[in-house]
Amino acid sequence: MVVDDLDADLALLRDAAREGGEIAMRYFRKEPEAWLKDGSSPVTAADIAVDRFLFETLRAARPSYGWLSEETVDNLDRLSARRTFVVDPIDGTRAFIAGRRTWCVSVAVVENGVAMAGVLDCPAKQEIYEAAAGGPAMCNGKVIAVAGHGERPRVAGPKQLLARAPAYMRAGPEIAYIPSLAYRLAMVASGRLDGTFVKPNSHDWDLAAADLILRRAGGAVVNDRREAPFYAGADPRHGALAAGSGKLLHDMAQVIAVAE
Repeated sequence: MVVDDLDADLALLRDAAREGGEIAMRYFRKEPEAWLKDGSSPVTAADIAVDRFLFETLRAARPSYGWLSEETVDNLDRLSARRTFVVDPIDGTRAFIAGRRTWCVSVAVVENGVAMAGVLDCPAKQEIYEAAAGGPAMCNGKVIAVAGHGERPRVAGPKQLLARAPAYMRAGPEIAYIPSLAYRLAMVASGRLDGTFVKPNSHDWDLAAADLILRRAGGAVVNDRREAPFYAGADPRHGALAAGSGKLLHDMAQVIAVAE
């Protein structure tokens, strides 16, 4: 994929995510219809409306791209596409339903298992994160970077993984639960967190755009083998992951290796 393609894809994602965010805001804090899918995962009328808009807009612009979204029945024909849109119309639906602002529209273009362009539009917080391969990570047009963490790092994530972590990872402030995984990764990318653990069974759509943004900010998401996740394959699910940078990320990877 050449740079011009990436710039065009990033611009497409940026515009679509922004409009998707505007659609979601029409439902935000207005008690939209909500229900459970698969018995435990919430979805709202806003998720469906944003998903429909993104599908129609992005596929019209790039009809040869595959499509993988949390709110669309998966069609494995996408595996024959060279590039795939990976989408979560509202990442952090629980926060959305509760009227909290920490949710976002997450859109990415993936090629050969790697996110190459990605945008997180967080309209309730008026924050837009974006990156393309080879370029900087940005928030609202300004370059962002991971923090240089010290002896008391700010580490978020599920309690069962934090409990296994070395004492120094638990010496910093306790981080309140952040329902949107994508937004949590953006907080690492922008230096507001030093790292986060990710419990098993996250999905491509939770991760792809935010992973790229974190990578271009100087960090990474890794599995228990210290490998980057592979996106838009046949199975969108992942095991335990760690996100951060430097020695902290190295130590976090050891924690999930033991946990796995």
